[in-house]
Amino acid sequence: MKVTDILRVKGNTLYTVHPDQPLLQAVQTMAEMDIGSLVVMEHGDLVGMLTFREVIAAIVAQGGGLGNRHVRSVMDDAPLTCTPATEIDEVRRMMLMRHARYMPVLDQRTLMGVISFYDVAKTVVDAQDFENRMLKAYIRDWPEDVPQPTQNTQP
Repeated sequence: MKVTDILRVKGNTLYTVHPDQPLLQAVQTMAEMDIGSLVVMEHGDLVGMLTFREVIAAIVAQGGGLGNRHVRSVMDDAPLTCTPATEIDEVRRMMLMRHARYMPVLDQRTLMGVISFYDVAKTVVDAQDFENRMLKAYIRDWPEDVPQPTQNTQP
């Protein structure tokens, strides 16, 4: 299974932000849209990722507020990326190694979408459930619930 399979199911809604946008405005967008990340784009190119991890670190660094900071000052400027052709198993390894929860998907320099660790986990579980259903259908007379044996109380 490949990243393109996740994008096909997930859809192609993208939320982006400019690096010179005020951080407060970006956080408001994340809260309003109920999303955990924004792709930072400048001149049509991916230049970073802003996730709740960077936002929380910025709040702590500012003593509980965002101040007048801009996205550029807190974004991850070297985000982990993949392509639509990347295998899901490779994506899982990459995300686990870097502790990444979100990964932009690039086809050359074109942003195709963003996948989350949740998207990857859901895809794997769905694939395993499908495989289990197919295996059970293949095996004749597979019992749904195996009845417990009854005890014989007669001598």
